[in-house]
Amino acid sequence: MDKESIKERKESQNGSTGQTTDSQTKDGLAEKATVLQKNVGLLSGICLIVGTIIGSGIFISPKAVLLYSGAVGPCLLIWASCGVLSILGALCYAELGTTIVKSGGDYSYYLEAFHPIVAFLFSWTTVIALKPSSLAIITLSFAEYASSPFFPGCSPPTIVIKFLAATAILLIVTVNSLSVTLANYVQNFFTAAKLFIILVIAIAGIVLLAQGKTENLSNAFDGASTSFGAIGLCNHFLFSYELLLSPAVAITFGDRVFYPLSWVVPLFVAFSTFGAANGSCFTAGRISYVSSREGHMVQILSFISLKHCTPSPAIIFNGLLAICYIIPADIGILINYFSFAQWGFYGMSALALIVMRFTRKDLHRPVKVPIVLAFLLGLLSCYLVLAPIIDKPTIEYLYCSIFIFSGVILYYFFIHRKVKWAQRVSRPITTYLQLLMEVVPPEKTETD
Repeated sequence: MDKESIKERKESQNGSTGQTTDSQTKDGLAEKATVLQKNVGLLSGICLIVGTIIGSGIFISPKAVLLYSGAVGPCLLIWASCGVLSILGALCYAELGTTIVKSGGDYSYYLEAFHPIVAFLFSWTTVIALKPSSLAIITLSFAEYASSPFFPGCSPPTIVIKFLAATAILLIVTVNSLSVTLANYVQNFFTAAKLFIILVIAIAGIVLLAQGKTENLSNAFDGASTSFGAIGLCNHFLFSYELLLSPAVAITFGDRVFYPLSWVVPLFVAFSTFGAANGSCFTAGRISYVSSREGHMVQILSFISLKHCTPSPAIIFNGLLAICYIIPADIGILINYFSFAQWGFYGMSALALIVMRFTRKDLHRPVKVPIVLAFLLGLLSCYLVLAPIIDKPTIEYLYCSIFIFSGVILYYFFIHRKVKWAQRVSRPITTYLQLLMEVVPPEKTETD
């Protein structure tokens, strides 16, 4: 969307709700109602990043990684390679984040580096599929761990897991819609809890090794898979190894190492996954909000709560989609779908860094990494996208690709051509939702 169109869109937003904004000025609430408040401090920012990175996967995916790699030895190598890959990504994102200081993360980087259609495809895929499916994965993991102590010796019923996951989503959406400060407190607490349980598990592992319990490391490479695609699929999970007998290995670990206090492990793992879900919801709401503000999503998602100064429509929309994904979901399928698309966008972010080095030389770069790291991250991302498809193509990859590129059709008709009937249909719906949710459009662009 060109600058003129964006300007017209913002003028129409302000004009359609000017009466509401003016009336609130008398009560001294206008500034809060039209701008997201910058309430995320240094500690909360660190907890948000750590809490989102350390989520449910380390406690739920080891079975799948060992299954695809075939032996403990390759699992350890995959763990190490994931660490190196994460460092590469962190360095590249450090440059991108300090250079483009705008809300929206990757979306804002694509707007600066590429044609707007690239940013739209990212927002379309992320808002509709990636972020809600990620929230669904994490809350399903939370529900499995939270319910496991009540079903000793057997797996919790599926209906119980899905009900708890949906309840967790509703609670997290409520917290993030009511207050940024409250969401920060929740994130800080659960991040501390997850760091504690990870430290406990790490120390327990070191103690067991010191006691000579190394039988799992003998002949560590026997039966290893050398498949080109299997290794790539293991890296999709970005998590390590352990036990094939349990879908949620931390429960098995707790039973074997901490009995009779084994219930402590699933409790703290549930804390960890809940914190990750809270962080995922927080970031998802901002991506939806920014893409809508730029005209790439429906207008209501760019509105801000008049009372709470949060992007509540975007947060609620993400939560509702996540609940829809929970209903038929299998965690393994969701992870495959999520990772396939996500690695493609990681590669695009690396490419954005490279492109802006040549097209936006004027930008101030407080952090500047060697460009070879961006090339390496881009190549590894391509491998992680293509390897599983080449080795064992499945229908999920086709569905994912069709979904992503169907956004081109939507972009042409609804953003480039701006079909009038869509605007006529959406306008009364937007007005009704605005009155129902007590939200208003932003008056200026922030870098919150």
